[in-house]
Amino acid sequence: MTRPKNDTFLRALLREPTPYTPIWIMRQAGRYLAEYNQTRARAGDFMSLCRSPDLATEVTLQPLARFPLDAAILFSDILTIPDAMGLGLSFAEGEGPRFARPLREEWEINDLTAPDPWDHLRYVMDACSQIRKALDNSVPLIGFSGSPFTLACYMIEGQGGTDFERVKQMLYARPDLLHKILSVNAKAVASYLNAQIESGVQAVMIFDTWGGALSEAAYAEFSLAYMQQVVSQLTRVREGQRIPVIVFTKGGGVWLERIAAIGADAVGLDWTVDIGAARARIGTTVALQGNLDPNVLLTSPEIVRREAAKVLASYGSGSGHVFNLGHGISRFTPPENVAALVDGVHELSRQYH
Repeated sequence: MTRPKNDTFLRALLREPTPYTPIWIMRQAGRYLAEYNQTRARAGDFMSLCRSPDLATEVTLQPLARFPLDAAILFSDILTIPDAMGLGLSFAEGEGPRFARPLREEWEINDLTAPDPWDHLRYVMDACSQIRKALDNSVPLIGFSGSPFTLACYMIEGQGGTDFERVKQMLYARPDLLHKILSVNAKAVASYLNAQIESGVQAVMIFDTWGGALSEAAYAEFSLAYMQQVVSQLTRVREGQRIPVIVFTKGGGVWLERIAAIGADAVGLDWTVDIGAARARIGTTVALQGNLDPNVLLTSPEIVRREAAKVLASYGSGSGHVFNLGHGISRFTPPENVAALVDGVHELSRQYH
């Protein structure tokens, strides 16, 4: 596996010197782009888009055709694993994901098994291979998964955007059942990410979207411990090249030291954390990714550039920073503001390298 022509993103994750701060954007292939909406309309629905390697490749490349981003990210969804477990995933327009068969009964939980990624999730691996080929070694390809706990939230609640009553009831009343789900999920996530690596992705990210909803003790036991299990099982070198691992807990800023200690190469930050303070806390052991508030991109190119400059200045001189948003980009973002962000980061960051 040869390194891409632009390997700035990979070098930053490994805290190697770079000429500037690399940037990619969570959900960079998405609804803020007119061309994405056209492709999604052709697909018919969101999961049909995910399940077509041709269309997934097309939308993965769309933001790279517009903006000089330093990495591509596989177009998929974090819920492919529970979908492959038979929970019946659907996306209603404007409503987000729903599962027809959420985990409610003890027997359902005891019957849960990890899907074979080469069988039930073959379409994702085919997309990884096809995207790598289409990128033609220009920039790295990122693979990803939801964290075991975040997947469990959707699997138990049946949808997103809840107050997690069902999950937390199980956590406190029947922790054995939640541990069973998390154990299966950790095995599934590790094998899924390793299959993506085998299919050509050059870095992987674990999205722990809902870990920040937990108490400190519960986070350590039910989220962080299972991410550590996953990280310990990942393929870290393939064909002589390091495969960096990024972990991101939204709302996890108070636990950065513990997150940095689980063995990943980089820690993602949401926008509530000062990146300079985070660097002082954990920057000697891991790279940092983030962390502009996504809503800044709803303003103007001038404000976007100003706020990006603040993040860069807060991080300061040296390598080990991948610029990103503190969460996914809003569907209402004007593309010209994304252009201002990418160009601004590339230009303004050179003084720090």
